[in-house]
Formats: sequence, C-alpha cells, structure tokens
Amino acid sequence: MKPHVNFRSGVPVYLQIVQQVKAAAAGGALRPGEALPSVRALAEELRINRNTAARAYAELESEGVIETRQGAGCFLKANGVSPLKRAVRSDRLAAELDAVIVQAHHLQVGDDDLKSLLAARLEAFRERQQTRSAD
Repeated sequence: MKPHVNFRSGVPVYLQIVQQVKAAAAGGALRPGEALPSVRALAEELRINRNTAARAYAELESEGVIETRQGAGCFLKANGVSPLKRAVRSDRLAAELDAVIVQAHHLQVGDDDLKSLLAARLEAFRERQQTRSAD
C-alpha cells in the first residue's frame, strides 16, 4: 500500500490516510497481520507532521482496523471484527450514505439510478475481493 494525500481536497490529511488504509484492507491490498509503515516513515513519505500520521493510526486503532504492538509497530487486525457496537457502526455508515444521497441530489441522479449504481459498485467490490483472495 502506497498512501498519498491531496492537500487541496478539503478532507483532513489524517482522514485521507484512514480512508486509504480501510480501502486497502477491504480490497485486499493489505492482508491481516501485515505491518503498516511506522509513524515516522509514513510522515516522511507523505511529508506530513508526525502528529498527523499518529492521529490517523490512533483513529484506525480506535475503530478496530489496526492494532499496535509495543516495540513492533502497527499491524492490520487479523480478526476483522470491529469493537464498535452495531448501532455506532450503523450511525457512521448512515452519515456517509446521507452525504452520498445529498451529492446524488445535487448531481440530479434519480433514486433508481443511485440504487443501480450502488448495486453495481457492490458487485464490483465483491469481484475484486474474490480475485484477490484467489491470488
């Protein structure tokens, strides 16, 4: 996984890192138990403050995506089970979906088209997962 940041996107840098790690984990680019770059290495590679990299890792750890092993570094969690309660996970996902719905409204995408797009993206995601797990 080679993260990158867009300083002009309006999305905080630490959240961009969080999103990229989650996407890499979901897509199979990061395998369970695989080590992530150290905070220092990530900060140097992205040319960001170490505190920003540490904040991204802290967020990922609080969401149960990664685990920190004292003296060894940060690793993608092997069990993939979120420590967050179902209601909290649903609330977070609902907020993201609300943003998508608003964006679709502004782009004048109808409900049926939005549902079709979601179904197509889910299917593409599942196919990528199957392809990567077969490798």
